[in-house]
Amino acid sequence: EKPTKTEGKAPVVNPAAAKMAREKGIDLDSVSGSGRDGRITVDDVLRTSDEGEKEQTPAPPAKKTAAAPRKKPAAEPDESGRTTRQRMSPIRKKIAERLVAVRQQTAMLTTFNEADMSRIAALRQQHKEAFREKHGVSLGLMSFFVKACVEALKAFPDVNARIDGEDIVYQNFYDIGIAVGSERGLIVPVLRDADQLSFAGIEQGIQELVDRIQNNRITLDELEGGTFTISNG
Repeated sequence: EKPTKTEGKAPVVNPAAAKMAREKGIDLDSVSGSGRDGRITVDDVLRTSDEGEKEQTPAPPAKKTAAAPRKKPAAEPDESGRTTRQRMSPIRKKIAERLVAVRQQTAMLTTFNEADMSRIAALRQQHKEAFREKHGVSLGLMSFFVKACVEALKAFPDVNARIDGEDIVYQNFYDIGIAVGSERGLIVPVLRDADQLSFAGIEQGIQELVDRIQNNRITLDELEGGTFTISNG
């Protein structure tokens, strides 16, 4: 059953929903709010608009069928399980369009946040010699940065997703681009499946990529497909 409005009281309306209703010429008294306490949301206005368009469109003469209720698109994992695809809702699609427009039409801003790295510095100082002897590489800052980014991406999977047409593709893997300076300029090779690597594996993987860049042996495949990029500390 649709939520009903309280008799004698004006419906509570989200500002964005009120604006959309004005643009579409929809009387808010005809909209049933699905939000808390009957609040009218953007999705309610969109649903009412869609229903109005369906009523104005003549049904095909051959066969009449009742319109199926709108369902939220289900997330569909691929066979490998590495990605999950989900169709964007109308409001999510509009947000994506606005963000692209903002990117193209406005100046971008960079923010800076400081972090206390003293404990990591002390940890490196304590274990760097034993780490080098055991693994053959130095214990740098990049392995800490990569580990931190992977955990953050797991906590906020939207940041590790991409938009493909009208779908959001959630990437259930963590291929981290690492910025590396070279004689040809800045190059960003990709460290594959960083979530499955140890600190030593990360440092070894980065060192291998750096060596391939310096010896001009890096391939195009090694520069493509990153899900997130960090600069070289």
